[in-house]
Amino acid sequence: MARASLHIAALIAAAVLACGARADELVPYKIIGDTIPKPLTGAPGDPVRGRALVVARTTTCILCHSGPFPEVKFQGDLAPDLTGTGNWWSAGQLRLRLVDASRYNPQTIMPSYYRNDGLVRVGRNFAGKPILSAAEIEDIVAFLVTLRD
Repeated sequence: MARASLHIAALIAAAVLACGARADELVPYKIIGDTIPKPLTGAPGDPVRGRALVVARTTTCILCHSGPFPEVKFQGDLAPDLTGTGNWWSAGQLRLRLVDASRYNPQTIMPSYYRNDGLVRVGRNFAGKPILSAAEIEDIVAFLVTLRD
């Protein structure tokens, strides 16, 4: 089972990377406890752009997660439903989960969307590049905190 999960994670990461990573230079950030409390861009993101990123099948969340997205067919079922995410985690906690989910769970199959080192099974063309930009991370965080029960 664990081997199958790792294989699935590798396929997901490869699909995400193959579908057009938009890399930029990593900005420095500070982890405090279980959060990255300050936005990577210095300002909050746009929840409308964040929602578009979450439901874009070629880039991020909907590949593995489901949620309150009635217009999206065939939502993921490998990861928890995103409904209520804003009730469970702060913006800083969500930011750290997107930047590097392995900080919470070293065995996670969730990709690290804003890391460029220590990664495995990364396509040659994407080595040393993050999957998402700092602005995209902030847009997704801004949207996810709006998901409340």
